[in-house]
Amino acid sequence: MFLLLAVVVSGAGARMLPVAIPTPLVQIALGALIGLSTSYRVELDPELFLFLFLPPLLFLDGWRIPKDELLKDLPTVVELALGLVLLTVIGMGFFIHWMIPAMPLAVAFALAAVVSPTDPIAVSAIAARVPIPKRMMHILEGESLLNDASGLVCLRFAIAAALTGSFSAGTAALNFLWVAGAGMATGVLVTLAVTRAKAWVTRRWGEETGSQILVSLLIPFGAYLLAEHLHASGILAAVAAGVTMTYAEISRQAMAVTRMRRNSVWDTVQFALNGIIFVLLGEQLPAILGGAQRTVALTGHGSPWWLAAYVLAIVAGLGALRFLWVWTSLHLTILRKRGGSDDTDNPGWRLVAAMSFAGVRGAITLAGVVTLPLTMGDGSPFPARDLAIFLAAGVIIASLLLASIALPILLKGLTMPQEPSKLAEEDMARIATAEAAIRAIERHQHALAEDHDDPDLYAAAGARAMEVYRDRIEARTANAPGQSREQDRLNTELRLVGVRAERARLTELIRTRAIGSETARKLARELDLAEARHHG
Repeated sequence: MFLLLAVVVSGAGARMLPVAIPTPLVQIALGALIGLSTSYRVELDPELFLFLFLPPLLFLDGWRIPKDELLKDLPTVVELALGLVLLTVIGMGFFIHWMIPAMPLAVAFALAAVVSPTDPIAVSAIAARVPIPKRMMHILEGESLLNDASGLVCLRFAIAAALTGSFSAGTAALNFLWVAGAGMATGVLVTLAVTRAKAWVTRRWGEETGSQILVSLLIPFGAYLLAEHLHASGILAAVAAGVTMTYAEISRQAMAVTRMRRNSVWDTVQFALNGIIFVLLGEQLPAILGGAQRTVALTGHGSPWWLAAYVLAIVAGLGALRFLWVWTSLHLTILRKRGGSDDTDNPGWRLVAAMSFAGVRGAITLAGVVTLPLTMGDGSPFPARDLAIFLAAGVIIASLLLASIALPILLKGLTMPQEPSKLAEEDMARIATAEAAIRAIERHQHALAEDHDDPDLYAAAGARAMEVYRDRIEARTANAPGQSREQDRLNTELRLVGVRAERARLTELIRTRAIGSETARKLARELDLAEARHHG
């Protein structure tokens, strides 16, 4: 309960602070206060922690990520999410083992694997006051979605190597194909089976909003458990289930009220789980720091300051690798698009630096590192586990601090390559849907008029219903695009003024008890929908 309360307080607290401090850092600080002020400790069971936190978060990322934008920059995203992760695991694994010989090579690879995934939610929190260019954010989201899975699959192999003491590249490659392929197939099949069954039940017996929302919450856990039972990747199953959910929903639409409530529930789940992970990190910090003297003894040094030096060295290594890879990846992308011509601008150093600093480590890194086993197969303690957790926690905090200072400076005034306007596409869609609505209303109006004695009544009602759609078509065909946008803006502004006046008057009627609670709730719901529509 304290952890959830800290998550609630952190959202308001981050906005109240005079300087732009990322919400994750506020959550870590609140968690540390809880850890210092209470005698209670959260005992993190590695497998349970992984199961509770990662499937829903990765599922939601896969579900909500813009698929068109992801496909447009897919080569860049794949280069960052797969190539950079493999380079990070191998390069940083050897570097960490060289720097800290007391940490076995397999454990060093495991640590490198957990610090390879990035966290776009932390980046969004950092850049809240300095907007990130949309295309850059889409690339970061796509990279995070894929590198969460690839980093955690690498972690799985590193832990297996640490437990067995052996590693075969050929066996690992074959195992990877099964783990990845079967994991993704499981996620796709589970989502399709569940959504088809849900649609079948809905067609015959109607839709119940609460159960529909609960089913969507259970899908990532079901996909994860089935994949793990098949010795495949539950992480990839959760991601694939989320991506499939987008396409499954297109053909099997839920009711509008179900979609709205489901979005609200998932927003709350995402905020709570991400927040709890960072609060948990802060809550564990006193114990981690308390054991720093014992942890540093593992490295053969006496001063705890060596741990800080190791953290900074790992952050610097991660930053250097990312900068070189981003620079190379962007130049390769430009060469592919240029096709021999010289009309494509080279990426400036600020863009490369911003992409590099945006590689913030967050929730996935912490969730991954606490899943390191407590003991080896023979019951002995897992080597250097506390040291790995300390270093991972340090990397998270250091990367958040560095990004919160550097990103606003680098992003200020930064422009990405010009994107083609989507206004024409939006206008075409609005006209097409309005025309379809007019045709449907006309057909229904004529059908009603034929069955009743007063056709004028239905003609007048149909005309009123079609007027809104005809205005929409006229606004987008008679005016220039700029005029149409300005009309839309003014229309939205005026409608919001009207909605707020309605709400104020409704509040007066409720206070004077001129209307009952049932009527008040119904009218308030209609005003909420209208305001949400115009704000959106």
